[in-house]
Amino acid sequence: MGFVFDPPAQPALPVRGTNDLFPVHRVYCVGRNYAEHAIEMGHDPDKEPPFFFQKNPDNLLVGMDFPYPPASSDVHFEFEMVVALKSGGTNISVDDALSHVFGYGVALDMTRRDLQGEAKKMGRPWEVGKAFECSAPCSELVPASQTGHPAEGAIWLEVDGERRQDGNLNQMIWKIPEMISYLSGLFTLVPGDIIMTGTPAGVGPVQKGNKLHGEVVGVGTLDVTVV
Repeated sequence: MGFVFDPPAQPALPVRGTNDLFPVHRVYCVGRNYAEHAIEMGHDPDKEPPFFFQKNPDNLLVGMDFPYPPASSDVHFEFEMVVALKSGGTNISVDDALSHVFGYGVALDMTRRDLQGEAKKMGRPWEVGKAFECSAPCSELVPASQTGHPAEGAIWLEVDGERRQDGNLNQMIWKIPEMISYLSGLFTLVPGDIIMTGTPAGVGPVQKGNKLHGEVVGVGTLDVTVV
């Protein structure tokens, strides 16, 4: 018995300092997890808890330029820290959550904001705005043995050398252990799952030719050119 056609390659992220690859199973994204970003998007962070959506593993983009996508004229950057899981389960306790973390990285949640806005108005899912090809430029992963488990530290993004996003991990509404625990009550988490942990305020549009440079201090950097 065989496949009717050759299956696509396994999506994976490089691991710093090794020749190893981290196979990616699912990509979970937490929405509006920084209070100021929730406010700039027109929401009250004190009344609305964070929520989750997904990108596809093959939306990940590593070491390449970001191609401006079709069907949109308003594509936005959202810079985030990434959590990569080495194990999983269901109903993971907050106290046990960090034991499931392999490591950390940084990524961009590129968003077709005009298409997302239309979907919101019509009460429809966000996939057309969030889960398009190359919509998740991502860095290499760094094992937690090297970074620890970051709970605070600067997170920022520059566009053509101008600082656009500037926050701190300690501003996250839901912390990493809480995210993992909550998700495990909704899904069965498995090794290879990654979580994009939300973005600080300051998101905005990109144009072809823009150079994006982001960093989570102590975790990693990411450089992407829009083409």
